Amino acid sequence: MKMICLLWFLLPAVSMAQHTLKLSAGEDPPPAVLQQMEWIQGSWKGEAFGGITEEVWSPPAGDSMMFVFKLTENDKVKFYEFGHIMQVGESLTLQLKHFDADLGGWEEKDETIDFRLVKLEENHAYFEDLTFERVSDTEMNVYVVIGENGSEGEVTFNYKRQ
Repeated sequence: MKMICLLWFLLPAVSMAQHTLKLSAGEDPPPAVLQQMEWIQGSWKGEAFGGITEEVWSPPAGDSMMFVFKLTENDKVKFYEFGHIMQVGESLTLQLKHFDADLGGWEEKDETIDFRLVKLEENHAYFEDLTFERVSDTEMNVYVVIGENGSEGEVTFNYKRQ
């Protein structure tokens, strides 16, 4: 079960435009190294779901790039995400977990939401149902598919570097 199910309450805010990809059945993720993702490191801020979104990404180290995400609405935290992009063999996987404002976990203790790499280009990193797009050195878009049971849509997060 992906974040897709867990963010069902946000579905009215989604777009049907598609910037995300999936691997075909049996297809292996392409070769990649973390240094190809280092352009996302730093602090980013934007607006989505009627609130303010923030992401902070570490530089590549120890076979991972960790991140934290926060959504605030009316000066109150709605939820957090904690995760990383990690080197898995010759490719990359993004894993995350969700937490309420009081840090109550959404997923089971040993469960993560995993997004395998589909394709890596100079200004795009396509993970399954999640895409990073470098618009410029100071702006990026993140596209995420949310929903379930055929009612999926894509959410766009537009971020400015802080």
